[in-house]
Formats: sequence, structure tokens, C-alpha cells
Amino acid sequence: MESFNLKELHLDMNINWTPMFGATVCGAGAILLFWKWRNNLKIQKKILNARRRRDKSLQQAEQAVQQFKIQNPGFESSSIVSLSLSELTGKLQDGSLQPDAVLYAFMEKSLEVNRNLNCGTEMLMESVAQLKDMNTQKKGLLYGVPISIKDNVGYKGHDSSCGVVSKLDQPAVMDSVVVTVLKKQGAIPFIKTNIPQGLLNYDCGNPIYGQTLNPYNLQKTSGGSSGGEGALIGGGGSILGLGTDIGGSIRIPSAFCGICGFKPTARRLSTRGIDTCVKGQKSVLSSLGPLAQDVESLALCMRALLCQDMFSLDPTIPPLPFNQEVYESSKPLRIGYYENDGYLQPSPSMARAVRETKDLLERAGHTLVPFPPLRLYNIFHELALRGILGDGGETLFRHLKTGPLDPCLCTQPAILRTPQFIRKLLSFLIKPFFPRISASLHGTCGHGSIAELWRQHANVEEYIQEVIAEWRRLDVDVLLCPMLGPAFNFRYCGRLNNALSYTTLYNLLNFPAGVVCVSAVTEDDEAQLRQYNGTHGDPWDKLFLQAVKSGVGLPVAVQCVSLPWQDEMCLRFMRVVEQLTAKDKLTRKLTNVCC
Repeated sequence: MESFNLKELHLDMNINWTPMFGATVCGAGAILLFWKWRNNLKIQKKILNARRRRDKSLQQAEQAVQQFKIQNPGFESSSIVSLSLSELTGKLQDGSLQPDAVLYAFMEKSLEVNRNLNCGTEMLMESVAQLKDMNTQKKGLLYGVPISIKDNVGYKGHDSSCGVVSKLDQPAVMDSVVVTVLKKQGAIPFIKTNIPQGLLNYDCGNPIYGQTLNPYNLQKTSGGSSGGEGALIGGGGSILGLGTDIGGSIRIPSAFCGICGFKPTARRLSTRGIDTCVKGQKSVLSSLGPLAQDVESLALCMRALLCQDMFSLDPTIPPLPFNQEVYESSKPLRIGYYENDGYLQPSPSMARAVRETKDLLERAGHTLVPFPPLRLYNIFHELALRGILGDGGETLFRHLKTGPLDPCLCTQPAILRTPQFIRKLLSFLIKPFFPRISASLHGTCGHGSIAELWRQHANVEEYIQEVIAEWRRLDVDVLLCPMLGPAFNFRYCGRLNNALSYTTLYNLLNFPAGVVCVSAVTEDDEAQLRQYNGTHGDPWDKLFLQAVKSGVGLPVAVQCVSLPWQDEMCLRFMRVVEQLTAKDKLTRKLTNVCC
């Protein structure tokens, strides 16, 4: 055996390792840089492939439309896309219109709208093949009706990207339950529509498909997260669409784009096959619901979906068919209302819309009683915000950081990547100066333990019962509320999560809620906006003023709410508001003509 000298070994252990260590560090750095470069290359390739799929589908749709027009020289799409849904279904059922003509008419119009507003993520060319099987669905309530679906609604063979790179190249292996039911009812899904990155934002831009614009003003956002739906329907490129809503994601784009939108009670419609970036979150519930030009179209969509096919495909959904009797009732309503939720001072047009609608309802024989939100300041921070970000936003940020960040997110990623102990420290430091911002920042920290989460769930249940008890005490049927608006200027939604107080409350309560456009921003509204001071006098009040300014001519909506599982009552109230508003506009128009 070869011997060795301990002294020599000791000397060897004291040699200068610095050059070798430096070389190792440099090597590790080079490997890290190479890994980052390779990862960015993969990300860019995924994004590029998604854009190519979109562009290819748009090109195929253009070619299909042109081919149909060559084969049918007298084809004119404008006379078809101008019909209401009830008119369209009537003509399809009696055979005066054929499904292929209707599909190509809306395909042509959607291509035009998409060129202007960037609202589509992919044309579903399977819709053309679906035409061959239409004769078997002639008895369906939506026979031959083209329908648009939000990006995260599962459609076999296509991604539900949610606007994040991490979900690209993962096509759905089967249709979502609602898409299956729509097809059984004769509807033809023909386009998927744009969303914000990660979905938890009420703007509509992502690094894959870009920013969606507002059909009324290209300098304004369409709203989100169902913003592609709002823009496409508002621009006339779709007659009926499906979206999802966790904090106003159906209602906000509907209000911003001048259409109607309905958030049903959660679990009234199946969400099997609907994707999200925060699966498992149960404090604030997401709902799937329709968007359309009028309330009757929303009701028809609900009637079509609430059928035995859906109840069989998803047995977790209560088998409650649409109650037509409640929807068509003409009994006078007792209506709760408020003009200001006490958390965010409404814009002048928001408040005016509620006042004018209240007057119309009272003149029509309905009773209006004040019903302001209960304890909203604490509820919004501690139950809604902390509930949605129960893990401190970790799950959402895990999806966001897999690719480039879209500008519409603004400060959201910076907050989510900040360690929770620093968020809590910052919240403590700014509390004396900006208590609302402090409370909101603290709410983003989520829950520190499972016990905290359970306690929060219990607090949500207690709050729901508290609101229902007040509802019963006042003996109201429905609730009239302000709706956030008008449409924001770009790059403000991601900085003003506090503006969601008017919509998120009804996700937390799980009350059905819908929006109806009743007016437009006037010069007088814009002038009053110059005196806007806000409720708290903090930077958020100043940002809100900047977000909604220069809105003359933009749509203004009100929000209609009912108790859980009384979705038909909510839709009935929306229809009452819609009819009274239309009648009032006609009366004013005739008065002006006579004068």
C-alpha cells in the first residue's frame, strides 16, 4: 500500500483555489445565461406558434367566406347580422334563412370587427364541418345560431390559453359541457375571443394576442376579462357569446361595450371544461354566463343551456330548468337601490344612470327603497380580495412569470412577486396616510394557515346570511346598483382593483347579477367629473378620475341583482329596465321631433 504524508496533504488543502472558484462561477453563470436564453427561445416559439394558428384560422375563414360568396352571388351579410336573436332564430326555424348563410355572414362580420378591435384569438373552422350535421338539431332552441366563446371555454382541439404562455400547446381533449350542450341545441361555436393575461384583470391584453379595443372608442379598453366577447358583440361580429365572471368579468366588458351581460348564480351552469389560473379558490365564486345585444337573448341562452343534457353531462349542477313563469311575470316589484357604495365614489354618469332608472321604475308603478351595501370597506379587503388571493397570489404569479408580462397588468406582478412580509411591512407604514391602499395591500397577503382559510370561509357564509336577513327585512325582490363605467383609458385597470367593489361583492355573495345599458356619457357628466373628489382622497381616487375622463358618448349601464338561484327574477328585472329605458328614449325622440 502506498503511504502518504499528512503534512503534504495539509499543504495541498491550502493551495490557492481562487482561480478555480472564479472559473467555476463564470461557468455556472454562462450555463445560467444559456438556460435563460434557451427558455426565452421556447417561450417566443410558443407565442409565435399561437399567433400563426390564429392567423391561419383567420385566413381560412376569409377563404371560406369568399368561396361561399362565389357560390351564392346574391349573398348579403348585412341583412343577417342586423337581426335580433329572436328574429334570427325565427327565420332559421321557418327555413327563410339557412344555417350556412348565417354562419358565413357572422364569420365575415367578425373578421371585419377583429381587424379593427383585435378581439378574436382563433376562428373555429370546425364550425363549417358542423353545418353538415345541422338537420339533426333543427328542434334545438339555438338551431343555426353562430356563437362566440371566451378563450378559456374548452373546445376540443384548441388551447384555452387564459392569456398565459404556460397554458399554450395544451389543446382540450374534449368539448366543455356548455359547448356540448350548445351544439346539441343547434348552436355553432365559431370563434374564440380574447382575454387579459391570467384572467384576473378587467382590461383585455396579453403578450400572446395583444390588446383588445373598445368598439365605441379605440382609445378605450373593452374591459375584461371577457373583453374579447364584449368587443366582438358590441361591434356586431357575434350575436351571442359565453364568458366567465369572478369579479365583474362579464358585467364590466358588457357595460364598457354597450351590450347586456348576465352572471348567473355560481353552479347554475356547468363549469366543467372551463379553465382558470386559480383553480381551487372557493371564497369568491366564478360563474359562466351569456353576453348579447339584449336581455331576451340572454334569457334564450339560459333557457337553452338549462336542459336535461347539461344536467346529465354534469350531475353536480342542480336540475333546475328555466322558470319562464317568473321571467314573464308582470307583478310590480319592490326594489332596493343605492347610488354610492361608500367605498368608491361613482363617476357622475354612473350615479345619474341609477337616479334616472329609479325614476323610470317608480313612474312605472314599482316601489324603490334604499339598500346600501353592508360593511363593504372591511368585506372587500378581508373577504373578497383576501379570498381570491388566498395563497398570496402565488398560483397566479406562477402562471404570469412563465412569459413576458403585458403592460395592462401594470403594478399587479410587482405586488405578487413582493415577499409577503414586505407587503405587510409596507401596509403598516402607509396605513396612517392611505388606509384604503394599506388595507388592500394587506389583503393581497392571503391566509397564513388552513385555520385562517376555514375562518374566512365561515365569515363569508355569515356575511351572506347577514345580507339576506337585511334583504328580507326590507322585503325587496331585486336590487338596483351602479355599474362601473364609463370605459377606462388604457393602463388604468391594473392599477385600480379598488374599482371592482361594485361588481365583486355579488361574486362573494353568489347573487345573480346582470347589466343593462341605459344611457351615454354627456358633456354635463364630463363637466361634473372635473369636481370629482373621491371618497378617501387618496391616489386611487385621483387615478379613477384619470381613468374615466374623456368619455363623452360612451355607454353607461346599471346593475340588476337578485337572490341566489333566482336567476329568472334577475333577468326579468333587467328586461323591465331595458323596456322602460327604450320607451323613455323613444318618447324623448318623438318630443324632440315635435318641438
